[in-house]
Amino acid sequence: MQRSTATFDLQQQLRRFKAEVFQALAHPTRIHVVEALAVGTRSVSDLAHEVGVEQANLSQHLAVLRSKGIVVSRKEGNQVHYSLRDPLLAEVLASMKQVFQNHLEESLEMLRTMESEA
Repeated sequence: MQRSTATFDLQQQLRRFKAEVFQALAHPTRIHVVEALAVGTRSVSDLAHEVGVEQANLSQHLAVLRSKGIVVSRKEGNQVHYSLRDPLLAEVLASMKQVFQNHLEESLEMLRTMESEA
């Protein structure tokens, strides 16, 4: 009985962890930041330029990602550089791109079918 309770607790902790990561990624700007960091470490100014937001706004998004352990930072002189804590997260986003493409293809096929029936 205790083993199943411990397993249940671990499963609950894992689900909570996943939910927190997805909550942190629940903004297009933060996803853009993660995608930019997937290719390597970036300074805040480089990220702001690439993502197309003001540094103050970017700092707020980076704080969310940092608080959930998605990104890590290091200071070099007067610049702060960010990188992904775990590069595997880039693969998760790549998988989501494939899910999107699959849904899009299904929708296009449905439209083609509807057009041919009309």
